[in-house]
Amino acid sequence: DALYTDEDKVTTELDEHFQPHLKPDFNLDLLRSNNYICHFFVVRKSIVEKAGGFRKEFDGAQDYDFIFRCTENAGEVLHVPEILYHWRTHKASTADNPASKMYAFEAGKRAIEAHLERTGTKGEVSHTQDLGFYRVKYPVQGKPLVSVIIPNKDEKETLQTCLEMLEKNTGYQNFEIIIVENNSTTDEIFRYYKELSGNRKIHLLRWGKEFNYSAINNFAAAHAKGEYLLFLNNDVKSINPDWLEEMLGVCQRPEVGGVGAKLIYPDNTIQHAGCVIGMGGIAGHMFVDMPADRTGYLHKASLLQDMSAVTAACLLMKKEVFEQAGGFTEELAVAFNDVDLCLKVRKNGYLIVYDPYAKLYHMESKTRGAEDSKEKVRRFQTEIEYMRCHWIDILKNGDPCYNKNLSLTKWNYSLKPILGMETEAGQKKEKTGRKSCRKYQ
Repeated sequence: DALYTDEDKVTTELDEHFQPHLKPDFNLDLLRSNNYICHFFVVRKSIVEKAGGFRKEFDGAQDYDFIFRCTENAGEVLHVPEILYHWRTHKASTADNPASKMYAFEAGKRAIEAHLERTGTKGEVSHTQDLGFYRVKYPVQGKPLVSVIIPNKDEKETLQTCLEMLEKNTGYQNFEIIIVENNSTTDEIFRYYKELSGNRKIHLLRWGKEFNYSAINNFAAAHAKGEYLLFLNNDVKSINPDWLEEMLGVCQRPEVGGVGAKLIYPDNTIQHAGCVIGMGGIAGHMFVDMPADRTGYLHKASLLQDMSAVTAACLLMKKEVFEQAGGFTEELAVAFNDVDLCLKVRKNGYLIVYDPYAKLYHMESKTRGAEDSKEKVRRFQTEIEYMRCHWIDILKNGDPCYNKNLSLTKWNYSLKPILGMETEAGQKKEKTGRKSCRKYQ
């Protein structure tokens, strides 16, 4: 019913192309953050007649309003990942004062507000520091119970910091905490568990088998009383107290299955800003090690948007959606279990949303340690084979929330190398992966 293409800019003399805009497939939350579709946009005439034409009251952002109304009425919106539109402009014009077009940015804000009203979605729209890019804040409806699931092995101080964060730096307080004890050995941690036993909000479960992240979290989820499940590493610490409220407001939307947060290393560089399938082979985090105050390519590190996957270091999910997806795949004991879960949720028709307004510090893999033993390397290879066998289509065809023209070896939305070396490497891996798939069929 509608389609759009990638685009770039070209000098007035048509002798230099710059600022390529390489877009994802249709992305509702990104569209609510910025008119990323823009040029060019082709619509079936019957859809235009149903949606209505351009409206004068949105002058300055009339295309934004028009695109919203068309996509709301379209059965399928297709993205052509080729640069088929070249926007002629003066290179110097990019340095103009954006505030001179404030009327257009205000019209864009009204276009989002009108779209939310038509779709019956409660949300407050505001400008970001990057004009032309917007934030929609979704309010929490009611006070649903959230079950916070935290696996733990030893690490008393780490766990204590996490629990204090939940108590003192979390505004939304209707939650229970489920700590899954996994083969701790220190007296210190068991003394701490005894101290926690008097807290009615905290429930301690014991997992006596070998470490299996998926099985541990499935075990805890089966005991959870909440309507929402928050999978949380013990080594995270919130930055703003509204982080859980922010994630819950997004997750309550009927089309959303799960929400991931923006995670930052203690040195204020990014650890996680969403995952791209195929990055580094199977999946990888975006904008790793980029300064947290930077927004990245087209501000994507700081925009609410749909992703194919997010990390379970801080993942909020509807319990019903989690159960419908079959929970975590227990064959994936350590790696890619969160990616696999998110892909199963998306396959069931729900959105996975990256929410940069929920920000937390994260000390990655502090509990687990390095993956450097022969046993761990062998296990990791087995989990890679599992992902290649079960998600070969998206690995082969590309992440719909990314773009085939972007690199799968760099995390910062760099252009894919022209020589096609990545493709050759991918073909070799595919041949290897096909043989090993028999064990999972």
